[in-house]
Amino acid sequence: MVPIQTFNADRLHVNVYATRDEMGMAAAKDAAAQIQALLNTKEFVNIIFAAAPSQNEMLFHLAANDEIDWSRVNAFHMDEYVGLNDNAPQRFGHFLEQAIFGKQTFNTVYNINGNAADPAAECSCYAALLEAHPVDLVCMGIGENTHLAFNDPHVADFNDPFMVKLVELDEVSRMQQVHDGCFPSIEDVPTTAITLTIPALLKAASIVCVVPGLNKAQAVYHTINSPVSALYPSTALRHHEQARLYLDLNSASLVKHHPFFRATDT
Repeated sequence: MVPIQTFNADRLHVNVYATRDEMGMAAAKDAAAQIQALLNTKEFVNIIFAAAPSQNEMLFHLAANDEIDWSRVNAFHMDEYVGLNDNAPQRFGHFLEQAIFGKQTFNTVYNINGNAADPAAECSCYAALLEAHPVDLVCMGIGENTHLAFNDPHVADFNDPFMVKLVELDEVSRMQQVHDGCFPSIEDVPTTAITLTIPALLKAASIVCVVPGLNKAQAVYHTINSPVSALYPSTALRHHEQARLYLDLNSASLVKHHPFFRATDT
C-alpha cells in the first residue's frame, strides 16, 4: 500500500491513500510492525485503542494478524459513555470486543467502567493503570470537531493535570455519533463520558491516527492548517515525535494543496 500523497505538517507525518481500505490496511501494517519491534525488546506492549466506525478497516486488518503474540499485549480504550446499559451495543468496550479484543487473546484488556458508582474514583483507578503500564502505542482517530478521544474543544487541555477525567460532550461530538449510525437521534446519545486526556494520549511513544471520510475533511484541514491550540485539539498531534496520520482521498480533500505537500514517487 504505497500512499499516493505524503507530506509533513510540523512533526506530523501524513499519508494519503486512494481508498479507505488501503488506508486501513497500511495503518494496520505499520501498527503491526511497531508492535513486533516492541515485542522484540520488552515483555509486554501496552496499546490504547479508539472505538469508532472510522477505525473499522484498520482494526479489521490488525485483528487478522496472527504473527503478533497478542498474549503479550495489554489493551486499553480511550473513552466510554457514562450511563449506558452494560449490554448496550454502543458502548465502546463492546465495540472493541467485537472489532479486536474478542478476536485475539490479549494478556489483559482494561475496560473503563462507565457505570461505576463513583465516576471520579473510576477515573483515578484507570489513570493508575496507565501509570503502571506506560503506553507504547495509541491507535486513534479524530472527531468531526477535531476532538481526540472525548476531549472536545470546550474541555480540551494540552496541559491537563489529569490522565483521565469526566467530561460533558458537546453537540457536535454527540451528533457525530448519529452520523456514524451508532444512535438514531442526538437525544439518544449520552451527554457525559469518561475520557483519557490529551497528555495521557500524547505520552505514548507512538501514535497511529486513522481518519477516513468526507465528514472528517474539515477536521483534517484544521489538524494540518490551523494554529496549534486546544480550540482544535487534534493539532496537538503536530508536536508529537512519532505520530502518523492516515487519510483517504475524501478526508484529505481539503488539504491536498497544503504548502508542505509532497507527492510520493510512484
